[in-house]
Amino acid sequence: MDILETHAYDSRKRRNASCVLFLSLFPFFLSAATYFYLWLPDPSPSVVSAAAKSAPVICLALVVLTNNGMGSLLGVAGGLLFSAGGDICLIWPELFLHGMGSFAAAHLLYSLCFLTERYTYFSSSSTFFYVLYLLLWLLGGGVYIHLLPYLQKVPDAAVLTPGVGVYVLLIVIMATLALRTRRPLTLLGSLVFMVSDMCLALQHFGVIPPHEYGQHVVMATYYLAQLLIAVSDVRAKADENDEFKKWKRS
Repeated sequence: MDILETHAYDSRKRRNASCVLFLSLFPFFLSAATYFYLWLPDPSPSVVSAAAKSAPVICLALVVLTNNGMGSLLGVAGGLLFSAGGDICLIWPELFLHGMGSFAAAHLLYSLCFLTERYTYFSSSSTFFYVLYLLLWLLGGGVYIHLLPYLQKVPDAAVLTPGVGVYVLLIVIMATLALRTRRPLTLLGSLVFMVSDMCLALQHFGVIPPHEYGQHVVMATYYLAQLLIAVSDVRAKADENDEFKKWKRS
């Protein structure tokens, strides 16, 4: 009976935590909906449009900070804040390189977080996952090779060509480490992030012609990716705390 009661208590606790997490995400959903309804696409870069674009990701950062503490500034929360900085930079075309650098820093922080104990606790090895690792790297390398002729035509080719190469390397490393965690939300978030960046790069560097809803696809996949990564990090921290409490009781 004690075991059943403990299991029921843990189940209720997880449900309550999920409800609280969902409610805390309301500002994210509201700000994202506002951005799509009022500001996308915004033909005139401005401080207001930059604030509207970065607001959803800042809301996610606050959710992670509230649940996981200030230490998450060196992990997912910090990555989200760097991403918000990248969002602001990309509003102005001349700050594209700065925006790419901000997102590169975000991927680096995500990668470091995915290496922490609460993520690697779930890691295991199998041939299937090694095949997925290979596919990720082939995808990243293939996209960069496909972009290379177009990168060499842009005005800042000497900087952008190696810069995009480093960025692709960092996002593939992030996705590889996300796969290593075996956490579905983390993995899905990283893959969707790659899709979002790929769509942005193909349009930005002229590989494909601009589409009426191209920016909508980029931003929808981007916000979804950040949401999945943030929620997964909060759950990973909660699971770590539960495991620690069970260890203390044993």
